[in-house]
Amino acid sequence: MISIPPLDSVAAEQTRLRLDSLAKVPGSLGRLETLAIRLAAMTGDPQPLFPNKEIIVFAGDHDIALEGVSATGQEITAGQVRNFVRGGGTINAFARNAGASVKVVDVAVKENITDLPGLINRKIINAVHDFSKGSAMTREQAEQSIAIGIEMARDAASRGINLLAAGEMGIANTSPSSAIASVVLQLPVAAVTGIGSGIDLETVRKKCELIEQGITLNQPDPNDPIDLLAKVGGAEIGAMAGLMLGGASLRIPVVVDGFIAAAAAAIAVLINPEVAHYLVGSHVSVEPGHQMLMQYIGVEPFFDFGLRLGEGTGAALMFPIIDASVRILRELILFKDMEF
Repeated sequence: MISIPPLDSVAAEQTRLRLDSLAKVPGSLGRLETLAIRLAAMTGDPQPLFPNKEIIVFAGDHDIALEGVSATGQEITAGQVRNFVRGGGTINAFARNAGASVKVVDVAVKENITDLPGLINRKIINAVHDFSKGSAMTREQAEQSIAIGIEMARDAASRGINLLAAGEMGIANTSPSSAIASVVLQLPVAAVTGIGSGIDLETVRKKCELIEQGITLNQPDPNDPIDLLAKVGGAEIGAMAGLMLGGASLRIPVVVDGFIAAAAAAIAVLINPEVAHYLVGSHVSVEPGHQMLMQYIGVEPFFDFGLRLGEGTGAALMFPIIDASVRILRELILFKDMEF
């Protein structure tokens, strides 16, 4: 199990005291103050700053898409990966707005695009298998996907990155996310499954049936996160979980995006519960299972814009809020220094 350091309670208390001494009404910035205190505890710095932010987008295909559970075909995954690498995606625009960099990692894209300039090649498999017919991956592949995420966190730290988010691209990846949510939360599949990329209600019904079929067939162990990931998950979900674990081990806060990221966070928390202390919520996804998973991991989202795109877009929108929450620690004068 990867080692995660305890939160720094001394730094947190120093931040709390400073917030109460600034030239504002104590507690008047609400959850932003709570966030600043949490970030101090994570980093060990009572006045943290995050000048080097990065979103790492893990891409992978799912052959359950061939069953017609998504509004688009698998070719969109490779097309969007090309788009992200060239800087033309929503995630790229939102990252530029936040002053963050974007890295794109191929862990299981069906098409062979590993020679694409700028793409990081960590391909495990050309699409995970249709889990409604058998295990999505082998246990070894699931472990490998997590290791890739940890590796990417360590690489980011070596480049000076001090705030991370895990993004994803993978047509039909709400299906494994719903499967993970159903198993972890012990809820019916229909309770945690939504419209994903925009499917109609009849397709949602079919999607639920296939997910239920996959869970019944594979019998994933809810107490074994690697077994769960291998049987009904996906390589990009494992890599996202690994990034969260790796970031936490290095005292780097990791922002959680939408439904797929929350499923990855659930896997990470099952591997090491301490990782939750280093996760920051961003938005509430339209997908019904998202908020349930966030409650499960104990991380509260900050805003609800009706998003359901994925890619890490909600996390990118959270970056400026994080910046605002910590800038006050350095840029506000103390109440005692005010002139009257």
